[in-house]
Amino acid sequence: RGDEQGLKLHISTVTAQSTGLLLEKKGVVGTLGVNERNVRTPSPLSGANCDDDSEAESFRDGRTEDVDRDTRLRAFTWCRDFLSGSWKTIQEDEFQISIISGGLSNLLYLCSLPDHVHPVGEEPHRVLLRIYGAILQVGVSSRALKGNYNLDSLVLESVMFAILAERTLGPRLYGIFPQGRLEQYLPNTRMLTNQLSDPAISGEIATKLAHFHAMRMPFNKEPKWLFGTIDKYMDQVMKLNFVREAHLKKYKKLMKLNLPAELESLRALLAATPSPVVFCHNDVQEGNILMLEEKGNTSRERLMLIDFEYSSYNYRGFDFGNHFCEWMYDYTYNQWPFYKATPENYPTREQQLHFIRNYLAEQRRHSNVTADQTQIEEDMILEANRYALASHFLWGLWSIIQAKISKIEFGYMDYAQCRFEAYFKQKKLFS
Repeated sequence: RGDEQGLKLHISTVTAQSTGLLLEKKGVVGTLGVNERNVRTPSPLSGANCDDDSEAESFRDGRTEDVDRDTRLRAFTWCRDFLSGSWKTIQEDEFQISIISGGLSNLLYLCSLPDHVHPVGEEPHRVLLRIYGAILQVGVSSRALKGNYNLDSLVLESVMFAILAERTLGPRLYGIFPQGRLEQYLPNTRMLTNQLSDPAISGEIATKLAHFHAMRMPFNKEPKWLFGTIDKYMDQVMKLNFVREAHLKKYKKLMKLNLPAELESLRALLAATPSPVVFCHNDVQEGNILMLEEKGNTSRERLMLIDFEYSSYNYRGFDFGNHFCEWMYDYTYNQWPFYKATPENYPTREQQLHFIRNYLAEQRRHSNVTADQTQIEEDMILEANRYALASHFLWGLWSIIQAKISKIEFGYMDYAQCRFEAYFKQKKLFS
């Protein structure tokens, strides 16, 4: 994250004649703001945490920036049919669509009416279009890889999104269809990875997370998500067949880690690590936190958590540990493998305590906690850092699968290697 701290979200505005491909990210970016497109700043591969191979060579010019013809037509149809009003009066060549960079699980676009066309009712002038990535759409198109599980997950996530929108805790939902949805666009400033360590921002994220954890949601309260998802991913990973030589080489290297046995070790460790079951976000990283620009927001109301496709009842420690891990990974890096890992950015003990104390302060506003504060803090630090292991393991497996099925421009196999390397380093410290 270090060298690319100044890199902002870039968007290429597309006309009717534009053609090309897209990109995406971990279900993590959501409703992003629009900044002017920056000129690419090439960076040496040695700073990008990837192997030098043919895959890297194929992306030597950076990410694709144009929207392909088929996606443009589908987006126009969805906006016209679901938003109605002025959207039904425009022609396809007037339709504005731009790529929003950053998604690793979903494809994200900003769709707008032309400037000379104004809403005639309550329809929005612009919306965010989210097209589900391959790992989420498996259940929509086939029954492969236990596809029904993913279809159920999409239904639950849509219900969750609507509930949070009604509670004004998330963007409004304008349309939903099997391939994705239309969401409210909220003007905001792109949060950068290095901002997660800002004390004021970190404190507010902790406060938001405490509020999120306190919610009662109409979903299964058993904490099945974490190991249910890891077990599902593990089954899929062990059955994968890679054709590309670069992928096959990395896959074989990862298989030497004996991941099934390592998973049982992790399961036993976390079984011995107390952590309450709460409603978890499960993916609190900078791409899933909006910094709102609307006037009237106080300093304590400027942030909003978004992107709930992984949210569920889960062990609290996972949200802490996963968030701390995300301090290390910058997904705005604009050269292959399109991320940069900086292990030294993992929060220090003091930074972790700052986060935990803000979290506990929000909890105390709504309950009478009389236990020993010092002991609670020590227990939560151990809880967070052990569950950070689960974060590395989960997203490591997830990334191997993405390398096989995703069309998004991202070094998934390199990222998987990176997460498992971090897992074993973390295990030595907290097992």
